[in-house]
Amino acid sequence: MLPVVLVHGIRVSATMWDPVAARIGGPVAAPDLPGHGSRRGEPFTMEGAASAVADAIDALGGRAFVAGLSLGGYVGIAAAGRFPGRVAGLAALGCTSNSRLTTVPYRFAASLAARNPARADRVSARLLRGLLPGPAGAAMVAGGLSCEVLPQVVEAVTGYDHLAALAAYPGRVWLVNGARDPLRANERDFLRACRNGRLILLPRRGHLGALAAPGPLARLLEDLRDLSCDRPDGDAGAPVPAGDRPKGAIGES
Repeated sequence: MLPVVLVHGIRVSATMWDPVAARIGGPVAAPDLPGHGSRRGEPFTMEGAASAVADAIDALGGRAFVAGLSLGGYVGIAAAGRFPGRVAGLAALGCTSNSRLTTVPYRFAASLAARNPARADRVSARLLRGLLPGPAGAAMVAGGLSCEVLPQVVEAVTGYDHLAALAAYPGRVWLVNGARDPLRANERDFLRACRNGRLILLPRRGHLGALAAPGPLARLLEDLRDLSCDRPDGDAGAPVPAGDRPKGAIGES
């Protein structure tokens, strides 16, 4: 069975994925990115983050399905572009914006957080628990928060050419967005950049909403992982048969 590597979001850590990882069958790894969790204090770069994903893949045997949310999705795209032989398929969730309309507020929030990271961590913890009540919210903060890294992350993400990375990757890509996620602003540009891409919209979900239903999210990722094994990379761009469509998308009845 193809292993799965799960990549966490900004300022949180690998524990974000614990409720989902526990429900995925087969080998699963969720590395901490530089500057986050067990690697807090390390400088963050997209190259270093992509290498962290590659190291996790190597520890699982050298080839894996990669799924990332928000920052984790951007990092997954970078890893696929840099290490296409290691990434068997990619699910990039909540990471299809390169618009100034979203970048400017993130830069402003990052600069505020950097002035008092401890206070920003406390505020973030309350917000995350409020947005995701119960185990999902607890998992978001269990590994600690790292708001001091926000300015580095924002500059790294906005300075990276994710469309070029997608164009360089021959494998299958699923862009998964909540229908209410403001970061889906440029999803069609991202989709056009993919050599073998598909777009999945999750009804009634926002940016982090998929994590509120760890069981359905785990099943969706398992479906996409299994589809990644269905045809070799050389068939990139071939249409996906109706029977290949993932089942039980989150938020669908």
